[in-house]
Amino acid sequence: MTFLYLNSDKMGHGEPQLGRKLMASFLKELAESSVQVDMIGCVNDGIFLTTEGSPVIDSLKRMKEDGAQIATCGTCLDYHQRQDKLLIGDVGTMDQTVDIMGMADKVIQP
Repeated sequence: MTFLYLNSDKMGHGEPQLGRKLMASFLKELAESSVQVDMIGCVNDGIFLTTEGSPVIDSLKRMKEDGAQIATCGTCLDYHQRQDKLLIGDVGTMDQTVDIMGMADKVIQP
């Protein structure tokens, strides 16, 4: 099983606008590739990828159509007051994240 762990809405460190552009490009390329992603977990600022205003929702929808399950951290949604803004996937928990990371053959973290 391949787990895509998204703990930010940016890729890399440095200029935030560039990081967001890189993340959007990465997720688009991943969605269009032959790489099978089985589970996507979004935590911390990664929740901005699955909630209202996300610039990558089409890439996530494509991965979901290809069989990926998507979970967004419930604690993080509460913290950022975005519980009602989730656009794709389910609300997840930290124990699920731990279990999935432990079972995964591969963890991808951009």
